[in-house]
Amino acid sequence: MRFESLAQSLLLTEGDAIVAVDSDGLIRCWNPGARRIFGFSEQEALGRTLDLIVPEVLRQRHHSGFERVMTGGETRYGAGDLLAVPALTKDGRRISVEFTIVLLRDADGATEGMAAIMRDVTARFEDTRALRKKIAALEAKGAAID
Repeated sequence: MRFESLAQSLLLTEGDAIVAVDSDGLIRCWNPGARRIFGFSEQEALGRTLDLIVPEVLRQRHHSGFERVMTGGETRYGAGDLLAVPALTKDGRRISVEFTIVLLRDADGATEGMAAIMRDVTARFEDTRALRKKIAALEAKGAAID
């Protein structure tokens, strides 16, 4: 198996978004999955910050976390842990995404950016929220739920 071929195939997938940013937070990789999920073309995304898809109310938190990772060279989400957050699409819709982070390092091991592999889980999130509301309504009526 040629790993270059595998890497290229993964980057060209439309199933999941693969987005990479450099140490300044500028988007350097935006795959077809990112285009499908978020609606922005590669040309619209490259060279911009992730503010493109991060809701305004979460931007400061995102910037602080990004700076901490770039400075410290570690992330708590790099060991396969999923992070679930809201995101924005080109048409302004708010969606739910789950993702993992991969730190990108240079030959000396210094952090030079990060990549995220993201999946749109909006339908599952909305189904779960609807079920929780139904359960809460039943509990409020005194129904026993086992």
